[in-house]
Amino acid sequence: MRLKQLSLIMLIAVAFTACKPKDSFTIDGTFQNPGTEKKVFLYGMQNNSMVAIDSTNLSEKGEFKFIRKTPSVDFFRVSLGNHEFMLIAKNGDEIKLEADIADKTMAYKISGANEVDKLSELNGIRNNFAKQVEKLQADFEAKVATQPQNRAAVLESMKPQYESYINQLNTQILKFAKDNKGTLASFYAMSTLSPQEFEAELVQFADEVKEEIKGNPTVDAFVKQMALLKTVQVGQIAPAFTINTADNKPVSLSDYKGKYVLIDFWASWCQPCRQENPNVVKVYNKYKSKNFDIIGISLDTDKAAWLGAVKADGLSWTHVSELKDFNGETVKKYQVQAIPTSYLVDPAGKIVAKNLRGDELDAFLGKTLR
Repeated sequence: MRLKQLSLIMLIAVAFTACKPKDSFTIDGTFQNPGTEKKVFLYGMQNNSMVAIDSTNLSEKGEFKFIRKTPSVDFFRVSLGNHEFMLIAKNGDEIKLEADIADKTMAYKISGANEVDKLSELNGIRNNFAKQVEKLQADFEAKVATQPQNRAAVLESMKPQYESYINQLNTQILKFAKDNKGTLASFYAMSTLSPQEFEAELVQFADEVKEEIKGNPTVDAFVKQMALLKTVQVGQIAPAFTINTADNKPVSLSDYKGKYVLIDFWASWCQPCRQENPNVVKVYNKYKSKNFDIIGISLDTDKAAWLGAVKADGLSWTHVSELKDFNGETVKKYQVQAIPTSYLVDPAGKIVAKNLRGDELDAFLGKTLR
C-alpha cells in the first residue's frame, strides 16, 4: 500500500512539473518598503535599447507578477520608481525577485534559472563593492565633519583606497566573465567595465564568445562593434585618412610617415579635452625636435569655436576637422566613441599606444624617443 502511495505521489509530482509553461517565463517579486510607489514596470530589449513592455501594480504585501514570452534568452529589467533590477530570462524560467527598496546599495535577490543564478553571483560581487564604497563615504563624511577646512586633502588621502576597491572589482568581474563564458551573465559583466580602460579585454572577449552566444541581438551588435574596434588596436596599421585644415589644405596621415605622430581627437566643447590640452602642449614642446608630431582632429561642427579653442589653448601643431561631430568618416574609421581619444603611431604607421594622458604620454615618449 505504501508503495502505491509513493508511486501516486511521484506521478503527481511529475505531472505538476510537466504542467509548467514552457512557452513563457514568470517573474514573481516582492518589494519591501516601497513607500508611495505602486507601479512596477517590466522592460525588454528592442533594437538594442530597453523599452517598457509591461506593467502592474504592487499588492498590499508588496508583491507583483509578470508572465511574458521571449524568442530566446534575453535581458529584462524590473523597475519601481528610480530603482532598477536587471534580469536574464528565457521561456520556461520561474524567477523570484526580492528587494528592499530602502537599501541604499540597491542589492536584490534573484533565483530560479541558471542565467539568473549566475547574475545573482555577479550581483554579490558588485554589492560587496557597493558596501565598501558606502563605508568609505561614511568615513569621509565623518572626517570632514571634524575638519571641514581640510575637505580636499581628506578626499585626496582616501582616493587610493577607492581606486584599490575599483581595481579589485574589475579583477573579480574579469574572472567572473572568464569562469562563466558562454552565458549572457558573462556578457553583462563585461559590459560594466570601462570601454576605454578595458578595450583589449572586450575585443578578446567578443572573439571568444561570438559563436557561443550567437543570435542575441545585443550580443551580436557588441561583437560587430568589437570587430570594427579590433582594426584600430595596438599593433594594427593606423587607417589612412585625408582631412582638410581650416583653410582647406588637405592633410594625410601618410604625410607623417617616418615620424611618431599623435592623432588627437578632441573638440572645443569637450571639457576633459580642454583640461588635457596643457599636458599635450607640454609634451609637444618637449619632443617636437625628436621626430614627434601631432595631428589634432576636431569633432566640432562650429568652425569659429574650433579655431577659437586652438588659439586660446596655444595648440601650435596641425589641426584638421570634418566638422561633423561623431559622424565624420575618420572619426568612425577610428571607432571614436568618446573624447578625448588619441592614437600614437610609429614611423612605420603602426599603432603603438592609445589614450595616453599626461605623465603616461610623457613617460612613453621619453622611453621611445631616445
